[in-house]
Amino acid sequence: MNNTELQTYLHTHIPLSAAMQVEVREATPEYIELHAPLAPNVNHRGTAFGGSIATLATLAGWSLLRVRLDGMEPLPHLVIQRNTMEFMRPIPGAFSARVHFPADADWPGFQAKLAERGKAKLSLQVEVLSDGAVAARLDGVFVALTV
Repeated sequence: MNNTELQTYLHTHIPLSAAMQVEVREATPEYIELHAPLAPNVNHRGTAFGGSIATLATLAGWSLLRVRLDGMEPLPHLVIQRNTMEFMRPIPGAFSARVHFPADADWPGFQAKLAERGKAKLSLQVEVLSDGAVAARLDGVFVALTV
């Protein structure tokens, strides 16, 4: 799944991403970077709305699993089980969310659990950047479920 395919998928299946004008900047099984402009995500103070920041971070983590599982038939349902969000500073302009596949993650174990139990979890840390600096961070547990 390339950048354009992921962006189309997000806008079609998660309409909020279209309303936020989310752009997929990079989509690989190892790294996701999503971008959003300020205008559709602005709050009453002229900075990025916290809900939009959290949503972009959630979409980035979700997208990493979506890209890694691309081609699996049937495609598992992907959900976020829990997260914590830390907001470090206001975001006065466009912002990006990025997530790397964790170096210590056991992907074969994840796939085996999904095949055997119909459920597998992956902990991810997503950074939200503004002007090249980390402005927020999401720590979340994402789950793949077979039906």
